[in-house]
Amino acid sequence: MKIARFSHGESISFGILDEEEDELVVLKADPMFAGYEPTGQRVPLADATLLAPVIPRSKVVAVGKNYRDHAAEMGGEAPAEPLLFLKPNTSVIGTADIIVLPPQSEQVEHEGELAVVIGRVAKNVAEADAASVIFGYTVANDVTARDLQRRDGQWSRAKGFDTFCPLGPVIDTELDLAEGIIQTRVNGEVRQQAPLSDMVHSIPAIIAYASSVFTLLPGDVILTGTPAGVGPLGDGDVVEVTVSGLGTLTNTARRM
Repeated sequence: MKIARFSHGESISFGILDEEEDELVVLKADPMFAGYEPTGQRVPLADATLLAPVIPRSKVVAVGKNYRDHAAEMGGEAPAEPLLFLKPNTSVIGTADIIVLPPQSEQVEHEGELAVVIGRVAKNVAEADAASVIFGYTVANDVTARDLQRRDGQWSRAKGFDTFCPLGPVIDTELDLAEGIIQTRVNGEVRQQAPLSDMVHSIPAIIAYASSVFTLLPGDVILTGTPAGVGPLGDGDVVEVTVSGLGTLTNTARRM
């Protein structure tokens, strides 16, 4: 099931995507908390504006160097344990929103990723139980000011600018990860591509590790790492991140 958060007219709603009809089945409330009760209304997808499918109430948890080839291109090896960092929820935007290239940085880069959306309070979750706390999956771009990352020696500023966490276009509650492929294109050129199975630390392992450190809350998002091929975004570049079976997250970078 694919869940969208969207605006239509003057209202913001949640809906189930009917891909055969290209329509959204409007729900009465956020299904993460209120279930899937429809209002009886349908909205043509072409008439809706898709928004970030979730705004984390607490945090975005991200995992660094979780693909060996990306760790190598960054000049190191994949860490033995998940390398965690946080992005503020104010960095979240949706598909078709603008990635703002900040004046403080001359080297902003894309990092296409699969994101996990947490569906219930989770603390000290065992790997075997990780699926029970997952609401679904979406596509992410862990936008990074690479020059600031190197300069600061830590990642908060480089990863935390407003607009640096695009999410979307929808949340898939039943995504099959076994054969999944992630691909990032910039202006139509493939920059990144890898099977999701290339992750060093699995999603259950990441959830277990992260939830041993801090409580995960409903709506929290976990970014699971990026494959090799990260690269620059310039003014006017269009970046598309696709996860097979889930959809494509598309954003344009702008120097304001």
